[in-house]
Amino acid sequence: MLPSNPQDLNLNRLQQCDRTFHDWYRFILSFPPHLVRTYIAKFGLTADSTLLDPFCGTGTTIVEAKKQGISGVGVEATPMSWFASRTKTTWQIDPQAVREGAERVCDRVAAINSQENAPINEDVPNNCLYLKKLAPEARSLLLKNSISELPLHKCLVLRTAIESELNPQLRNLFRLALAHTSVHSASNLRFAPEVGISRERKQDAPVLTAWHQQILTMAEDLAAVGPRPVPTVCHHQDARDLSRILMPESIDAVITSPPYPNEKDYTRTTRLESVLLGFLQTPSDLKDYKQALLRSNTRNAYAADTDDLWVAQMPKVTQLAEKIERRRLELGKDSGFEKLYHRVTCLYFGGMKRHLANLRPVLKPQAQLAYVVGDQASFLQVLIPTGKLLATIAEELGYNVL
Repeated sequence: MLPSNPQDLNLNRLQQCDRTFHDWYRFILSFPPHLVRTYIAKFGLTADSTLLDPFCGTGTTIVEAKKQGISGVGVEATPMSWFASRTKTTWQIDPQAVREGAERVCDRVAAINSQENAPINEDVPNNCLYLKKLAPEARSLLLKNSISELPLHKCLVLRTAIESELNPQLRNLFRLALAHTSVHSASNLRFAPEVGISRERKQDAPVLTAWHQQILTMAEDLAAVGPRPVPTVCHHQDARDLSRILMPESIDAVITSPPYPNEKDYTRTTRLESVLLGFLQTPSDLKDYKQALLRSNTRNAYAADTDDLWVAQMPKVTQLAEKIERRRLELGKDSGFEKLYHRVTCLYFGGMKRHLANLRPVLKPQAQLAYVVGDQASFLQVLIPTGKLLATIAEELGYNVL
């Protein structure tokens, strides 16, 4: 469905009326909640329906489904995004307990600073005599200069205080608020939409104050809706293997936006918070994480990958890959990632074919699907008609493309 004016970028931004829950933590490339509502209405979904997002990201679809009283199922391979989606759809938490728990965390931060003689007083930033640091392997995973030493210290002190919270639901809420704060208040990151480093580096930041305000906002959101008995679940799983976790003929509709073959390394976008929260600690963790993802860029392609075999007999895909490789040779490009580009194209569409084939058994007979995708100009300036190719693949698998 196209907006009346595709150039109106406000249509793809989070509207003020949609900030409840969605804004707890949001992937920079997320699609907007009003798009989900549009398809919920178009598909005629009700409280008796079950809506799936197999590329769940930070939970836009399943959060909106819950707000609309519709059962939601999310599937997400990225650990940070999966954690965010699961936490954003856990509403059976007493808002007053959230506020009281936040005060306990603030008290622990004060106690830690007192014990270590390393004040984190927001008004006296230069009093720190000792700065906490990440382990060298964990630090090596961060984008260089993504966070300065003092804000990182404050985040690590806060993390220590949060980990002492005994209530797991409160602890998860507090950790998600730390992820939000680390990116939006403490870091030097900028998103446009590629992740990069701002020219102006923050040598200090009001981490505890920003975190506490985020927690109060979360408590307000929970108080506004109250606990709703709407079943919502988010699985930490590869979207290419759905039949391992979902029951046959259990899904009424799918609303999702999969990755595109656009040479964006999606793992970079959540790297800081993934390290801070402990989802990534070593290069080996990062490799395992990348191997669980749909192949959409050369940084997560491996010699042992076989998804390209799924489209080996599809001329539209293989000819596109050949065109990309010819273009590389014409331009004399011979770097490692440039040589991989044509193969990644086949791996991507093969992975999507594997996903769509694996999805079919879990769909009800009249299930309706909405895939939000975009065509790409490859790094070598060969157009990749993502939408048309995915439609061709879907039709080959027996889907009716509208």
